[in-house]
Order: sequence, then structure tokens, then C-alpha cells
Amino acid sequence: MARTILYTYKDEEKELTFSYQEYHSIQEAVAAAEGIDITAYLKMEQQIEAVTRDKKAVRDYRDNHFRKLGFGRITLAQKENRGVGKK
Repeated sequence: MARTILYTYKDEEKELTFSYQEYHSIQEAVAAAEGIDITAYLKMEQQIEAVTRDKKAVRDYRDNHFRKLGFGRITLAQKENRGVGKK
């Protein structure tokens, strides 16, 4: 099921349709949408995950890296609650 990502890139609000079938994380999706190559970032993230058990270290690294790339807020939009039988 597709979700919507709300993000800020270089002080411009944007939204993007996202599916976990195509990308592993919302950060990968927004980087691809903006044409940014993050292969070096992904390698470093794997190394940090292998070295530490602290998930906060990985999250801090991710947040700082994407802030340096020019991204602000990156979040999934709220799911819309629909009644039974409505599309």
C-alpha cells in the first residue's frame, strides 16, 4: 500500500508517494526523488549498525547526514481513516 511522504528540501515543502516495495526507508525515497546518490551513506549506516547496539547512534547519524544534504522534516503523512466499504 502506498503512503505519502511529507518533506522539506532546501526550505521547500514537498510530498512524494512512497512504497516499501521500492525503497527500504523514507530517506532513500526522498534522496532518489531529489536525484541524490546516497550509496556511501548506506555503507556507513551498515557499519554503524554492525558496531553499535544503540539505535540512537544510527538515527543521529541519519538525521545529521540528511540535514547536511539540505533536508528538513521527513515524515510519513497520517493515514486517512475510511469507513468500511469506502475507497
